[in-house]
Amino acid sequence: MVKKVLIVDDEKSILTLLQYNLRQAGYEVITAMDGEEGRDLTLSEKPDLVVLDLMLPKMDGVEVCKHLRQQKNFTPILMLTAKDDEFDKVLGLELGADDYMTKPFSPREVVARVKAILRRSQIQSESSAQSQDDSEKMTISSLTIYPEQYEAYFEDSLLELTPKEFELLLYLAKNKGRVLTRDQLLSAVWNYDFAGDTRIVDVHISHLREKIERNTKKPAYIKTIRGLGYKLEEPKGE
Repeated sequence: MVKKVLIVDDEKSILTLLQYNLRQAGYEVITAMDGEEGRDLTLSEKPDLVVLDLMLPKMDGVEVCKHLRQQKNFTPILMLTAKDDEFDKVLGLELGADDYMTKPFSPREVVARVKAILRRSQIQSESSAQSQDDSEKMTISSLTIYPEQYEAYFEDSLLELTPKEFELLLYLAKNKGRVLTRDQLLSAVWNYDFAGDTRIVDVHISHLREKIERNTKKPAYIKTIRGLGYKLEEPKGE
């Protein structure tokens, strides 16, 4: 089945360039030139992936991404921006974008990223459908995770997690008691080498702790292993 890609960008030259290269790579391509249209097409056309510019008229890429995730729409998103700004990168990924590129970029690289994201999405979908183990809940003290439903509960309350926060929590839980380096987490959760940009991991860990730790200054679940990384463990005394 041909995969459908939505490109949302207000620069006609970029739309034309990406549309041509993605069609050459075998994808069906639809386009939008503002954030509101991009949001609406994502919901109505159900593309397999969205290439989303950060700076857009009517509704910027951050708001589009935020709105889709709040609607429980987990369509993979490749975010584009002209700003080579670390805060923008972290913010975009926090809100649930799957990957991030800065302009100018090579069309070939965009196609390669699209292929990688879609391949990973398909593997996750097949794994979820085929694995009985993944459909079972995981319980670590007061924390309960339902991998197939993409839901996690702490003390019986549903956690409001972005897709990446959930994937990070799930990966930590699957490796309970094991020390994981930041680079391992970047590779496993984001499936991309961010050239040592480990702040992305630290920000997500911080957000997870705010949601599952009674005392974020003395975390009981997600431990920092100085000089190495993080591990999730069963809280002592519970």
